[in-house]
Amino acid sequence: MPDLHELCAAAVESATGGEAVEAYAEESRHTEASALRGEIEGLTFAESRGVGVRLIADGRLGYAYAADPTVDEARDAVRRARENAALGEPDGFNVLPSFVPADPIPELYRDDQAAIPTDRKVALALDLERRAVSTDPRATKIDAAQIGDAVSRVAIASTAGVQAEYARTDAWCVAVALAVDGEETQTGYSFAIARGIDELGWESIADEAVQRAVRMLGATKPPTAKVPIVLDQFAAMSFLGVLAGALSAEAVLKQRSLFTTMVGQQVGSDRFTLVDDGTLTIGPAASPFDDEGVPTGRTELFTRGTLNGFLHNTYTAARTGGGTRSTGNAKRGGYKSTPHVGTSNFYLDAGELSFDELLTRAEGGVLIQDVSGVHSGANPISGEFSVGATGLRISGGALGEPLREMTVASTLPEMLAGVTGVGDDLRFFSSVGTPSILIGEMTLAGV
Repeated sequence: MPDLHELCAAAVESATGGEAVEAYAEESRHTEASALRGEIEGLTFAESRGVGVRLIADGRLGYAYAADPTVDEARDAVRRARENAALGEPDGFNVLPSFVPADPIPELYRDDQAAIPTDRKVALALDLERRAVSTDPRATKIDAAQIGDAVSRVAIASTAGVQAEYARTDAWCVAVALAVDGEETQTGYSFAIARGIDELGWESIADEAVQRAVRMLGATKPPTAKVPIVLDQFAAMSFLGVLAGALSAEAVLKQRSLFTTMVGQQVGSDRFTLVDDGTLTIGPAASPFDDEGVPTGRTELFTRGTLNGFLHNTYTAARTGGGTRSTGNAKRGGYKSTPHVGTSNFYLDAGELSFDELLTRAEGGVLIQDVSGVHSGANPISGEFSVGATGLRISGGALGEPLREMTVASTLPEMLAGVTGVGDDLRFFSSVGTPSILIGEMTLAGV
């Protein structure tokens, strides 16, 4: 079986005069165990290996890929990409990045994690489910208890001189608990992602899922009012997800971002510093280079509320012009797809306030712990933000009665400008990290 760099080298060597060729190869192994009612409900094991070839000739782009290929099949992918390019429209912004060496991040790969046997993952899934159904008599059922991990490697080479590769290990756990009181059922969930299974803290994930379910029992619909809102880390993650789409240069070039004309302006409060940093090793999405081989780095999108710019890959940087460079944010869905603009570790810088201090400052307001309908209710073009939510009343600096069947509404610019406190509890969920956030006022619509 040829190594990934051999596949990439064979593809690049197949370029003919005037062609720019890039080969992206990856291999991965995923395992996931799910427990239910004291037994293993599901055990999945998947492997993937392939190479994708991007070819540019006279501004025309062609793409082709091969799964589990031989060296000859990698070369044949170049031929097919060449045929596809002949059918494309010329675009002078179709270019490959030049090679810039990236600093390695050895912490991304752990030999001990790659060697963990499947029965260990199965045992942990059973332990996770057992803990989730035994910590509170009101929560004796679960909807999900999963432990998973992945071992993967990426290699890239191109006629522009790019030649790089790295390996990584990832692990995750998910717990979804059900709390029951009579005819009422409430759901609470939690999850964590880490470099190894021993870093997940699965016990606290089970406990948190149960706590989030139990504390919502007896929830009622609140009266409509304008109140302070604390977005906990789960709810704030959804808020930042909307911002991520609006801060992509692809969205800006398509006139699909409300921030298009706001660069250099004070858009948010001075407590709001929003960052994308692929070199931050505590973030799950860290990598030495992006999916075009461009080194990753720290990009401050907002600095104390001022919008600095957008996330770019090589294409959007070339199309934007004016000396714009890729921010190292080219992402792919795998070897079968071409690069688009995406986030790496996308996070709000932590503040200095404890969670209790945020609650004290939000007296009379509401903690939002879950939101729904974000894709339909949050518009990164118009800036409208109106989503379903559940949460708890804040009274006396503590969490009080649970609330459900409500909507929280504002606009994205008003929310950014209204940030009056940022917690010190930064936490990552996949590629998004956020602390708890206090917004001075939002409309809470209930009864």
